[in-house]
Amino acid sequence: MSTPSPAAGQLARFAVSPARRRRDRIARATILAGTIIALIPLALILYYLLRKGIGSWSPSFFSTDPTGATFFKSQSIGGIKSAILGTTEMVGLASAIAIPVGIGTAVWLVEYGRDSWFAHTVRFFVDVLTGVPSIVFGLFIYIVLIVGTGSSYAAYKGSFALALLMLPVVIRSAEVILLLVPGALRESALALGAPRWRVILHIVLPTALPGMVTGVLLAIARAAGETAPLLFTAGETLKTGFDLGQFMNALPVQIYYDVTSPTTAVVNRAWGAALALVTMILVLNLIARLVSRRNRLA
Repeated sequence: MSTPSPAAGQLARFAVSPARRRRDRIARATILAGTIIALIPLALILYYLLRKGIGSWSPSFFSTDPTGATFFKSQSIGGIKSAILGTTEMVGLASAIAIPVGIGTAVWLVEYGRDSWFAHTVRFFVDVLTGVPSIVFGLFIYIVLIVGTGSSYAAYKGSFALALLMLPVVIRSAEVILLLVPGALRESALALGAPRWRVILHIVLPTALPGMVTGVLLAIARAAGETAPLLFTAGETLKTGFDLGQFMNALPVQIYYDVTSPTTAVVNRAWGAALALVTMILVLNLIARLVSRRNRLA
């Protein structure tokens, strides 16, 4: 009788049993089913937006301001030009404030503070701010910059409220991504004599860039869709404006007012504006993905 070879014993030891294969198939099927269930609401929302909003789109829809006419069919209700430009301006200023501050804070927490008591305190308050309702940020800016100074609404005050809303999202997402950068990369660069700031600037941040882009886009998307902070800070106007010190329209605010109108055409404009807002976020995501992929390949 021949004895089994050591190699055959090794293969038998690591062989996958039928029971484990069944459990693996069940787990894969469960994960797939959960993914499909999670995608169903998203697909329904996109379908409903397309069905209700695409009919409102036209060249004049994007090139004219809302007229304020809501009751007379003979009058044109206008489009969403001022809302698109206002959203772009205010979210752009908010991003210019929140993204550098947020990434800088995350770099300090990971590279310098790490386990200090002050870093733990900062993380605690960032986590608290992440769960604060958006209307609270609007009320804070309203009390400090409008009531406190005795001034009126202004677009830049809305940008400050949106920046506060974006800041905790940027900080936490950037910190998580920076923690995933292998420590060996830092140690290798430091061993070659590179100063710490150069290691962070040329090694750590480029490595973490694709992941940080995702967190930044989440923050921008959240800010672009917020209504409550702007109601207390930027106000509402129908006209296109580029002065950040004056009232300014925004897509969420116009959607908020239009969807409550008794006029069908105005409600349809709200659906078209909602579809435009989602499309703007989608295009921004695609552009950022292409840029981050090109930087990664370079």
